[in-house]
Amino acid sequence: MVARSRAFAAQLDFRFELALPRRSGRLELELGTRAGRRGARAKGLADRAAASRIGCCCSDSVVPARRTAASAAAAGKGAENCDDWRFESKKIAPTPVMPFASPQSHFLSKQEKFYPRCTPRSSGPQSRDTPPKRDTGIANEKDWGINLLNENINETGTNEDGSTWYRESGEDLGDNGYRCRWTRMGGRSHAGSSEWKEMWWEKSDWSGYKELGVEKSGKNAEGDSWWETWNEVLYQDEWSNLARIERSAQKQAKSGTENAGWYEKWWEKYDAKGWTEKGAHKYGRLNEQSWWEKWGEHYDGRGSVLKWTDKWAETELGTKWGDKWEEKFFAGIGSRQGETWHVSPAGERWSRTWGEEHFGNGKVHKYGKSTTGESWDIVVDEETYYEAEPHYGWADVVGDSTQLLSIKPRDRPPGVFPSLDFGSAASPPPDDSQDPPAAPL
Repeated sequence: MVARSRAFAAQLDFRFELALPRRSGRLELELGTRAGRRGARAKGLADRAAASRIGCCCSDSVVPARRTAASAAAAGKGAENCDDWRFESKKIAPTPVMPFASPQSHFLSKQEKFYPRCTPRSSGPQSRDTPPKRDTGIANEKDWGINLLNENINETGTNEDGSTWYRESGEDLGDNGYRCRWTRMGGRSHAGSSEWKEMWWEKSDWSGYKELGVEKSGKNAEGDSWWETWNEVLYQDEWSNLARIERSAQKQAKSGTENAGWYEKWWEKYDAKGWTEKGAHKYGRLNEQSWWEKWGEHYDGRGSVLKWTDKWAETELGTKWGDKWEEKFFAGIGSRQGETWHVSPAGERWSRTWGEEHFGNGKVHKYGKSTTGESWDIVVDEETYYEAEPHYGWADVVGDSTQLLSIKPRDRPPGVFPSLDFGSAASPPPDDSQDPPAAPL
C-alpha cells in the first residue's frame, strides 16, 4: 500500500457521492454463477444489481421524482414500476448535493498480486501492508494462498532498510481430538511507524469439525489502520445431521488523517440439501457523512425464497434518507414491497411506499402511495420472475473448499468416540445476528 493518506482514502473508496446500491449480484461477482437462473421476472422490473440510487439535496423543499430504467420512454407510466426512485430539488439555488458513494470494488483474484506468499526459508516474510477492499464479499480459500508449515519454527530477522520481521508456527492440541495448526508472521518499520501482522490456521476434531482461517492487520506512518478476518467451517448440523459449510469475512479500515472509516461483515451458510443463507452488514463514514447497509437472502432448499435490503444515510446537519425492500416467493406466488424516504434538517419527512402481489397466474397487483398525495392500485398482466435457487450453492462451495475438506484430523485411538456436542471442541461458527459497530474501531 502506498503510505500516503490521499492514496489510502482512494484505497478505501471514500468519495463524496453515495449511491446506495442494491446488493443483489454482489456475491455473484466474486463467487461466479454456475447453472442458469430459474423462475420468471416481472416485466419492467430492473435488475436489482443496478437498482436504486438515492441522491439528496439539503434543501427543505424536495420533490420526489419517479425514475424508471427507461425514464424518458416510461415517463407516462407513473406508478407501474416502483424499482428506482430519486429525490430532486426544485429550488433554483439548492445547497450542494451531499450524498456519498458506496462503489463496488473488484476483489483481486490473487492476493499474491501484491506480494509473494511463499518465501525462501532463508528470507523473512514479505510486507503485507495491503488494506482490504470494500464490497468484495467473501474470497475463496485459494485467493488467500494459506500455506501452513509442517514443523514448529520461530524466526526473526532484520532487513537491509532496518525493518524487522518474525515468523513462527506451531500446533495446539485439546480434548475430543482437537488440533489447531497455525502460522503467525509480521513486521514493522525501523521507526515503528508502520506495522503488519498476519495469522493462518486450520482446526479439526473427531466430530468432523474443520476450520480454515486468516486474520491480518496493519497500520502505516500516516496513522491509517486496517483489520480483516476470513474463515470457512465444515461441521455436521446437530439437528438434521446434514453437513454444513459456513464462510464469513469481516473487514475494517480507518483513516489516520480524517474522520473516515468503514466496516463490513459478510456471511454465507450452506447445507447438503440446498438450504442457503447469505447476508452482509456495512457501515461507513466520511467526515460529517455516514451510511449503513444491510441485506439478506434465505433459500430453504424446497423453492421458498426471502430477500431483503435496508440502507440509509445521514449527515451531521440532520438530513437523512434511505431505501428498503423485501420479496417473498414460493411456487410462483409471492410479494414485493418497499419504501423510499427522506427527512430534511427541519424534520420534514417524505416517503413513498409500494408493493406487488404476484398470484402465479400472470396477474400482478401493484399498489403504492406517498406523503405528497400520490397513489395507485392496479392489476396488470405481467410475468413473474424470481430466483428460486441461489446462483452459488452447495455444489459450488464444496468445489471451492478443497483445502478445507482436505484437513486431516488427529488419529483416533480404538475405542475412543467423538463427543456428540458437534463443534464444541473447536471454535463455533460465527454469530452473524449482531449488528455492525456504531463506527469503525
